[in-house]
Amino acid sequence: MIKRADQIFLAGLCLLFASSVMAIEEPKYIVIESAKPFELRQYESMIVAEAYVDGDMSDAGGKGFSLIAGYIFGKNQSKTKLIDDQPGSEKIAMTAPVTMESKKGASEKIAMTAPVTMEAEKTNPNQWRMSFVMPSQYTLASLPTPISPEVKLIEIPPQKKAVITYTGFNSEQKTQEKAQELRVWMKSKNLNPTGEPQLARYNPPWTLPFLRRNEVMLDY
Repeated sequence: MIKRADQIFLAGLCLLFASSVMAIEEPKYIVIESAKPFELRQYESMIVAEAYVDGDMSDAGGKGFSLIAGYIFGKNQSKTKLIDDQPGSEKIAMTAPVTMESKKGASEKIAMTAPVTMEAEKTNPNQWRMSFVMPSQYTLASLPTPISPEVKLIEIPPQKKAVITYTGFNSEQKTQEKAQELRVWMKSKNLNPTGEPQLARYNPPWTLPFLRRNEVMLDY
């Protein structure tokens, strides 16, 4: 049975993708090396909206998604739009992929990330960090101010990632298998992964399995 938190998370994804009338923006990167289905990428810096939430992965995902989706949908104070000389609000466009990362050490669970990223806080395995990547047109100075004190805006420096791309549905077992394939390929390149695997999903939930683009990523 699907948990209510999962239902909220999936419904939110559907709404976000359905409300995007223009092409979905992805974080900018250059391909350093490609050997399908593997790639080495250099990502540019990016800004994320993030929130820390408590609970298991499912419950935390629903809570975190609600907080940051609320920010994107207008629970914010614009720095450029005024209504009766008071700060108005503005909607922020959807980006992709949606990614999620767990940092529970040896358990190596892979969860959903960008615009959405989620990871477990190292000092508290029941606390997770959920984040959405912001469209590249914004800077920290121009992004609307979150109304919720739980939502923070953070700039992430440039990163190098090794990636494996595949189609179909995801399960914990499948993503772990893909992460292991990626590690083996990285080892052949004398590359050492840092951090935990990230599962990136690029398509809305109604996409047919064979048309889905999924990626498992590892920083190095």
